[in-house]
Amino acid sequence: MKGHRLRALVVKESRELIRDPITVALAVIMPLIMLFLFGYAVNLDVERVALGIYDLDNTPASRELSARFDSSRYFQLQQKATDLRDLDSALQGSRIKVGVVIPAGFARQLLREESAPVQVIVDGGYPVLARLASAYAEAVIGNFPAPRQAAIRVRARVWFNPSLRSVNFVVPGLFAVILMAFPPLLTALAIVREKETGTIEQIYASPVTSGEFIVGKLVPYGLVAFLEILMVIAVGFAWFQVPITGSPALLLVSAFVYVLTTVGIGLLVSSLVRTQLAAMLITLIVTLMPSFLFSGFLFPLFTMPLGLQLYSRLFPAGDFMEISRGVVLKSAGLEAVMPHLVMLIVYTALIFIFAIWRMRQKVV
Repeated sequence: MKGHRLRALVVKESRELIRDPITVALAVIMPLIMLFLFGYAVNLDVERVALGIYDLDNTPASRELSARFDSSRYFQLQQKATDLRDLDSALQGSRIKVGVVIPAGFARQLLREESAPVQVIVDGGYPVLARLASAYAEAVIGNFPAPRQAAIRVRARVWFNPSLRSVNFVVPGLFAVILMAFPPLLTALAIVREKETGTIEQIYASPVTSGEFIVGKLVPYGLVAFLEILMVIAVGFAWFQVPITGSPALLLVSAFVYVLTTVGIGLLVSSLVRTQLAAMLITLIVTLMPSFLFSGFLFPLFTMPLGLQLYSRLFPAGDFMEISRGVVLKSAGLEAVMPHLVMLIVYTALIFIFAIWRMRQKVV
């Protein structure tokens, strides 16, 4: 081993690294970002669970029970329902995670030292959350002062996932994660590869418009991505025996919009970078990691700090996660998933507008 040759190679590699500031920045900043994100985002403590109460008794005793739920650090009263359908709608739309029904005659039964049933309805979309929320609700009700300790009887029911099978919760979430992992990366690398080889200069010199170029890249990768989600959905239902309670057509239409979103992210990344390495790293940062941490796939978003909850809105995986789980588990209809579907459409439109604008700058 010759010292001068080794020194020359070290100098050469150092200069090449310095000339690629994106790689340097990612190599330094990425470990710090992951450290802070995992340190703050991974929180398995369940607190401030969104709660809805339907009080048919409307007596001092029932209002005191409602106040005890609201004052508990485990629950946050979000809605006082006026009827059972109102409570059902709030649970289906994920505005609340737990519903409490206080029946008429609650206070009278307590005074008579009779059994006073209280119904607790838990959203089973998150099995771990459902178990903990049920236990917390039973503890709040069990500690309610009554003439007799056993006067109040809890009847807990789990909606949407009665068996609390984790696979029913995980598989619909994987639809969003898997589709966010591969199509953006493939699309980004395909275009950046042309930049590295110089073949994209032929596109710039041709009469092809930026919109035509974007659509030409979108169609094949969009088709591959849509076939991918079809395969994942089929395997999820057939192999894992996940029951779908909602409309398969609504799920497929939403998946098609999400496909356009994911492929569009790859196009956007490719318009911003010039090397395949940078394209791969940036794509993984803005797709795969957020789809795991900031979509609700593993951790409920409401357990995170407010800043990270707002940060999660920058990524589309969470919206499709809500659509997928809503349709599969909760039989959610178009009205329930419409806000998330609109967000995906807006997200996709903005991505393509910016990507076409970037390509147009190059063409002109």
